[in-house]
Amino acid sequence: MIRRPAAVLFDCDGVLADSEAVVNAIVAESLTALGWPLSAAEAQHAFLGLALPDMVPRIEARVGPLPEDWAEGLSHRIAAAMTERTMPIPGAVEAVHRVVAAGVPVACASNSARLELAAKLRGLGLAGVFGARVFSHEDVRRAKPWPDLYRAAAEACGASPGDCVVVEDSVPGVRAGLAAGCRVLGFAHETPAAVLAALGAEPFATMAELPGLLGLGD
Repeated sequence: MIRRPAAVLFDCDGVLADSEAVVNAIVAESLTALGWPLSAAEAQHAFLGLALPDMVPRIEARVGPLPEDWAEGLSHRIAAAMTERTMPIPGAVEAVHRVVAAGVPVACASNSARLELAAKLRGLGLAGVFGARVFSHEDVRRAKPWPDLYRAAAEACGASPGDCVVVEDSVPGVRAGLAAGCRVLGFAHETPAAVLAALGAEPFATMAELPGLLGLGD
């Protein structure tokens, strides 16, 4: 029997929102203009799962000091794109509603900036579902792979991290969930299942599997 979690803590990009292609295209365009030619695929490989503050040193090592308003401008561009259209990961919205219907609290913890994250959740129709239990890298001292985001999310749900399940798809995210003391389910969407498993996550391939993996029945 799988023990029912006290709360389920979701990442956003690549777990709820199928936003990686759009976001990485914007990042690639911006960095190419600054003198670091990148495709969207190369940007994804370089920055998957990283918060913007952790991207900046890598970028500045290649292009030199960034304009003072670069990060804020990038966040606004991403938020605008997500406001126009946020594509869901197939089955993700339904999975969240299934967890909520089972009476299990949910939270969202993302390395996105606050503005971007709010736009994505609105676009998915999930802003009201998560309510105040939404955390961006701006809400904690340290972004993923540190455990701060998932500890904050567990606390908001009134649960101990050890009783929570994290749903993640990236290497930094899996490390953050495990460091927080949570059980981690690794959605093998952008990151291969073998990589997620090697980190200590339990890989799965489709959102239709999630309720069963949470012990919520068929």
